[in-house]
Amino acid sequence: MTTPARRPGRIAKLPPRERILDAAEELFQSEGIRRVGVQAIAEKAETTKMAIYRHFETKDALVSEWLRIVAADYRAAFDRVEAEHPGRPREQILGLARFIADGLPAVSHRGCPFINSIAELPDRDHPARQVIEQHKQHQTRRLVDLCVRAGLPDPEQTAAEITFLLEGAQVSAQNGGIDRPGERLMRIVEAIVDRAAAPAPSAR
Repeated sequence: MTTPARRPGRIAKLPPRERILDAAEELFQSEGIRRVGVQAIAEKAETTKMAIYRHFETKDALVSEWLRIVAADYRAAFDRVEAEHPGRPREQILGLARFIADGLPAVSHRGCPFINSIAELPDRDHPARQVIEQHKQHQTRRLVDLCVRAGLPDPEQTAAEITFLLEGAQVSAQNGGIDRPGERLMRIVEAIVDRAAAPAPSAR
C-alpha cells in the first residue's frame, strides 16, 4: 500500500542532512529520480554537492534513504491503527484502507513515491529498488497477520485481494480513471473483509 507520505516541513535552521533529505523528497516527487541531479538538490537545500556527498556516498544512497523514510511512515500507519483499535483487527484493516483513501488526493497530484520510483528503477539489484521490495514484503506480512487475527478463513488470499485494491486505487487516482476512488476503495475493502468473515452456508 502506497500513498505519498509527507514528512513535516523543515526550516532552514535544521541540520544539513535533514535539509538535503527534504530537498531530495520534494524534487524526486515533482520531477522524478532520474531528472534530478545532485547539484539541483544542493541548490534546493541551500548547501553544496560536497556537503551532500559527506552525508550520502552516492545519489543512489540518497534515494534509498529517502525511500526508507517513506516506508517508515507506512510502518507507523500500521502501528497507529493497532494503537487506535486494540484487539480489533477488522477495524485495523479498515483503518489502513482509510489511511490510503485519505492520501489519494495527494497521489492524484504527485503520484505514489513507490510506484513512481519503481518505474525509474528497472534494475532489481538497485539498492533503492530493494528498499521498496523489502517494504512491500513487510507490509504484506503485517496485513496477513491482521487477517489471521481477524479470524478470516484464507488470510493470505484476503490480504492479497486487499493489497491489489490498495495499489490499484492509487494508480486509478494518479491517472484519473475512476471518480471518488477513496469512497469506492473503502466500500470494496469493507465488503471483502465482511465476505471473508461470513460463515459458510450450512449443508442441507
